Amino acid sequence: MKTLGANTIRVYHVDPKADHSKCMATFADAGIYTLIDLDTFDTYILPNDPWWNQTQHDRYAEVMDAFIDFNNVLGFFIGNEIIAMANQSQVAPFIKSATRDMKAYRDKKGYRKVPIGYSAADIAELRPMLQDYLTCGGREADNVDFFALNSYEWCDKTTYAVSGYANLQKTAENFPVPIFFSETGCNVPGPRLFDDQEAIFGPEMVNDWSGSIVYEWIEEANHYGLISYGPKVEPTVTGKNIEGGFTRAGTPTPVLPDFTNLQSKWATITPKGVASSDYTPTDLSTRACPTSTKDGWLINGNVALPTVGETFQGTFTPTPTANPSDTGSAASPSSTKNPAPPNKEIAGMSIGLVGVMLIFTLWL
Repeated sequence: MKTLGANTIRVYHVDPKADHSKCMATFADAGIYTLIDLDTFDTYILPNDPWWNQTQHDRYAEVMDAFIDFNNVLGFFIGNEIIAMANQSQVAPFIKSATRDMKAYRDKKGYRKVPIGYSAADIAELRPMLQDYLTCGGREADNVDFFALNSYEWCDKTTYAVSGYANLQKTAENFPVPIFFSETGCNVPGPRLFDDQEAIFGPEMVNDWSGSIVYEWIEEANHYGLISYGPKVEPTVTGKNIEGGFTRAGTPTPVLPDFTNLQSKWATITPKGVASSDYTPTDLSTRACPTSTKDGWLINGNVALPTVGETFQGTFTPTPTANPSDTGSAASPSSTKNPAPPNKEIAGMSIGLVGVMLIFTLWL
């Protein structure tokens, strides 16, 4: 990962009962941050039958407890693509409830204010409303600290205007919290050229987007991997460190030419972050809570958020937008310590993913 130029990885699911200290120390020594998903395979919020209960709360809290003391934890994801279809936006208040309660848990425990955000599927008819909804209402204590997008719109060879990135940029301008790509790297038709990195970290997008995580680190059946740990075997083969026909341990070997294409692309990119002294909050836009649309966004305005133990009853109660004095507190600019030397602070991301991240330069 260090050879590739990554400065951040994303880990989708972790075992909170395992000892992660050696692994996290190894990443820190290499100047690599981590983004950790709080949910697990049996605790994530369901889109079609949503609820947020104490069991989920406590399991998310266990993951936070396990990683909060590592200085190279950059952020926590409250969920990944919970809304995966256009008719599932009724779950959005439950995403916001989980965010609210995990931020409250973090603060009650006196933990470092590690940002908590959401990773969204790129659903064109919902994306603008979802990113606005998760940051609207006037209460920072309820809102995500960052918004991330899983997008595969840029498939080489294409351009900024043709790919769809120009439309993504329009909805990201002056966004009130950091916004970045939590998955990218279309592999059709292949090989991957990663020309989108020049746009993300170039003049068209760099002032609004905070980074890019490339999917994914390990080669699997979907052929998105940047490295492999051994030759492919038959899917029916079983054995130590073999899963789904692929070896999961050993010496990593680059998948070519994708690995070197990305390495070369990142080597030519020299983005600069925003110094806290140059940060002007008034330049950011305050997003209104979106209204419902026919056959589209299903949440009408700023609704009352579910409490712990609540299940979806088919409708939500409207609630007024909070006054600025009721906002609570977000993660402070000095929250996250930098484990990397200064020249690596803004450099490169995957375990699920790898990438170059400007993300949270305001938090560093």
